[in-house]
Amino acid sequence: MPRGLNNKVALITGAGQGIGRGIALRLAQEGVHIALVDLNQEKLDAVKSEVEALGVKASTFIADISDLAQISNAIDHAESALNGFDIIINNAGIAQVQALAEVTPEEFRKITDINVGGVLWGIQAAAKKFKQRQHAGKIINACSIAGHEGFALLGVYSSTKFAVRALTQAAAKEYATAGITVNSYCPGVVGTDMWVEIDQRFSQITGAPVGETYKKYVDGIALGRAETPDDVASLVAFLASEDSNYITGQSILTDGGMVYR
Repeated sequence: MPRGLNNKVALITGAGQGIGRGIALRLAQEGVHIALVDLNQEKLDAVKSEVEALGVKASTFIADISDLAQISNAIDHAESALNGFDIIINNAGIAQVQALAEVTPEEFRKITDINVGGVLWGIQAAAKKFKQRQHAGKIINACSIAGHEGFALLGVYSSTKFAVRALTQAAAKEYATAGITVNSYCPGVVGTDMWVEIDQRFSQITGAPVGETYKKYVDGIALGRAETPDDVASLVAFLASEDSNYITGQSILTDGGMVYR
């Protein structure tokens, strides 16, 4: 069991489903009070009920993570509603399956604003709050195997995840003297709605039958199965705990054996 998590307060973006929900439930099991941030109140309310059933406090907040003011307001809300703020998981993000030759300026701006901007503003706002509270904190970002290797038809998505690795390294160096650690988790093929969308988009572009692209990637996993949100959440719980206090600036692969670095 990871040490030092009981009664901490964590804010999770993209918490209404998938990996974000999995992280929320795992941290709740460790005694962490959870601030859930997303764009869909109905989904947030459902996860809130699941979190509270585990015996901890939870709050919800609607925010667009590509807007610094909104993520700052979400952190203020978490601090007020849950009486603290110790951990941020910058989990929210979107995928984009598109040949590089076909990417539009609008598509580029949207994914960059969310996947890179959302992490940058989350880092900035969380570090500011940790310093105001005069204590160390944990910043944990969503990266990807696509942050370690560029994938065809996922070129711009990959570029945003490479950027998350760079932000993680730079932030770790800038905030170390304040006792703030900054790390990232890098999942592979997780069986969530995002991968359903990726598979369908590959089908549209390449003509492959629906399900074939997903199967191809899963078949390439050394451990022989698709990843689950729980697999990701186990790493995040470690990074949020005292057991990772001497780890910073790292983007750790958790992919079952797909990309090796």
